[in-house]
Amino acid sequence: MEDERNEGLELSEAQIAVHWKEEEYYNPTPKFIAQANASDPATFERFSEKNFPECFKEYADLLTWDKYWHTTLDTSNAPFWKWFVGGRLNACYNCVDRHLEKNGNKAAFIWVPEPEDEPTETITYQDLYVRVNEFAALLRDFCGVKAGDRVTFHLPMVPALPVSMLACARLGAIHSQVYGGFSGASCGDRIVDSGSHILVVMDGYYRSGELLDHKIRADEAIEVTEKAGVHVDKVLVWRRYPGKYSSPTPMVQGRDYFVDDLLKGYRGKRVDPVSMPAEAPLFLMYTSGTTAKPKGCQHSTGGYLAYVAGTSKYYQDIHPEDTYWCFADIGWITGHSYIVYGPLAIRATSVMYEGVPTYPDAGRPWRIAERLGVNIFHTAPTTIRMLRKAGPEEPRKYNYHFKHMTTVGEPIEPEVWRWYYNEVGKGEAAIVDTWWQTENGGFLGSTLPALQPMKPGSCGPGVLGVYPVIYDEDGNELKAGSARAGNICIRNPWPGSFQTIWGDPDRYVKIYYEKYCKNKDSKDWHDWPYMAGDAATQAADGYFRILGRVDDVINVAGHRLGTKELEASYGRRGGRSSGCTGDR
Repeated sequence: MEDERNEGLELSEAQIAVHWKEEEYYNPTPKFIAQANASDPATFERFSEKNFPECFKEYADLLTWDKYWHTTLDTSNAPFWKWFVGGRLNACYNCVDRHLEKNGNKAAFIWVPEPEDEPTETITYQDLYVRVNEFAALLRDFCGVKAGDRVTFHLPMVPALPVSMLACARLGAIHSQVYGGFSGASCGDRIVDSGSHILVVMDGYYRSGELLDHKIRADEAIEVTEKAGVHVDKVLVWRRYPGKYSSPTPMVQGRDYFVDDLLKGYRGKRVDPVSMPAEAPLFLMYTSGTTAKPKGCQHSTGGYLAYVAGTSKYYQDIHPEDTYWCFADIGWITGHSYIVYGPLAIRATSVMYEGVPTYPDAGRPWRIAERLGVNIFHTAPTTIRMLRKAGPEEPRKYNYHFKHMTTVGEPIEPEVWRWYYNEVGKGEAAIVDTWWQTENGGFLGSTLPALQPMKPGSCGPGVLGVYPVIYDEDGNELKAGSARAGNICIRNPWPGSFQTIWGDPDRYVKIYYEKYCKNKDSKDWHDWPYMAGDAATQAADGYFRILGRVDDVINVAGHRLGTKELEASYGRRGGRSSGCTGDR
């Protein structure tokens, strides 16, 4: 009887776990394949496991190195992997300076304010070079920032954010951007954890037509830091409208300074880019996990930059002549990797948008795409669902054409995927459904757009040079096609992966490597699978379907069910545009 009950549970669980039935394949168009950066099937052989880790030289060679590395991957202190050891470079130089001679007048960013009556701002690579140098000089000379120092930003989606990031990178300082929508207290917690003494903020920014007071968040953050015994020396305030203060929150004399006023003393200043070891930290990106203390994911300079440059070129299929729009926020890892560092490293033109997708109406993104000639679009399923619900017919009203689209950040339901493909992409665009995390730096799972077909609801196989596997709780491998869910892990290191949790290496090992480690004394990477903390299944074709966080899954008969699967089931049965399943 017990066996029969378990068998029944397994069958029911399996039916739910594969509720998103194996969908049909969609193939990229011949037109897309003909122009793709990666259209040679031999690419897979170059990045096969037998060529690991030297395969990642292909990504690293997209960069300009001050000194070439002598060791591609050092595993001597596993699982604290070191990439391109002995190499030196500067991230800002690679993203800005090296493009100036032939492409200084090319647009690096096109910034679109939320108010439609405000002009769009085009920032060329030459403009970016000037702004970054002047702000770097200010940070160095006025604030005393030097290589290795941490600088915290709490900035919205405005040009000041990438300028500030690149200025820190130019100096070799470590930047830590806190998502602009987070509270001042959250910002303060991150300042305390990183030991930062400089805070860079904005006075205000627009959301849904309202100019929000953002300066007040800085004051709230400082309250937290002072209570923790961490002193912030200076608060640098960028003004949304230079020369005009947009916040009702008073400035604090001797602590708060307007950046536009200070920059008058740094006009024309130039700062030589500091040559940094490949393993030098570039930035901290804090995750919002279930524990009280935020996790500061420390990302390297050389490995990270190589990885986001390579994946931007091969998986986003960005060419220098494209106009690319990642509709995300730079406050998250997607924005760091695929708005700033990846696209700039390969000389892209990127669109930045200040506001919300549906302001003043659901046609706003498509008007922007039409006006600016966007041909690559990158956003999250949440945004896609929002736009589908608010204006399902809107995309067809506008004359734009995307060659490529990305979905990122969470699983996407097949019916939503098809709307994205048919309506937003007009049946023309190749879609990559990407899986990865803050810790990973760049994509881990995706189809290579010109060489692998798309399948709604599945992210695809591991990306080039990344070899995923699914384990059950006991460490047994769940084979492709088993229809069983387990913990998706990565068997090998990759250059974009974070180096450690800032100030807490033991936590890094415990969370990400301890569970499936085969030998804690081993220096062989094969013994240290990375545990992503996501549940997944793998179809017989090798494509992975991500079910959601392990924390957000329900265990039935020893198998994991993602809340996303249950939401999709509920939404489909109830005829709803979205479902919600609580995890608490």
